[in-house]
Amino acid sequence: MGHIAEARTGAVLAVTIARPDKKNALTNAMYGELADTLERARHDPSVRCVLITAAGDTFTAGNDLGDFAAIAAGALDRADMQVHRFLAALSTFEKPIVAAVPGLAVGIGTTMLLHCDLVVLSETATLSVPFVDLALVPEAASSLLLQARIGYVQAFAMFALGERIDAHTAMSWGLANRVVPPDELMSQAMAAATMLADKPPGALAQTKRLMRDAEAIAGRMKAEMVAFEDRLKSPEAREAFAAFAERRKPDFSGF
Repeated sequence: MGHIAEARTGAVLAVTIARPDKKNALTNAMYGELADTLERARHDPSVRCVLITAAGDTFTAGNDLGDFAAIAAGALDRADMQVHRFLAALSTFEKPIVAAVPGLAVGIGTTMLLHCDLVVLSETATLSVPFVDLALVPEAASSLLLQARIGYVQAFAMFALGERIDAHTAMSWGLANRVVPPDELMSQAMAAATMLADKPPGALAQTKRLMRDAEAIAGRMKAEMVAFEDRLKSPEAREAFAAFAERRKPDFSGF
């Protein structure tokens, strides 16, 4: 059974990450579903805007660490990793994307927001990108986009120290458009998405194209991908994943 739900409201396609029992952690199959959904929406003229949200009180806890462990062990081949398809579809999507974030947004839960055009956060939302804690590196071109958005020192602290920021801090740093009470999250996000869906689509698409350096984003994403896959197979990453599975603090003193 899939964990990505779709619903239409007029010209808005709402895409919901629906695995709340696992804090909406994203599996390889879920990335594939998300990529397929965005590709269908890209070619469907009746879809004028996409709204991405999640079931429950968590946006996503990030990548399912079971998949990371499988890659580190060589059980999942690079060619089968659907996350690359999802990030490619997300980063090149011509139509406007609105994100409605109900709570915890970890790793890709935060970096995907850098590719959304409007971001609405619940007051309970928190954002973090603790890649270094897992002996990994940033992805989704976030090593370029996050520091461009919030500055080097703040971006480095989020990446290297794993610092978590609350919704109001995220908005003040330019990572979100507004912060709303939890019970108003979907209504306000849908109102924004509907407003975008009513705009001239060609003008919106060209505005997005002019505001985003597609070549730089694609180049950085490719470089991150190489480094990320190298880190996944490193002894440091194996220690990080083992420590997570064993519910203990990782020991990097021997590296």
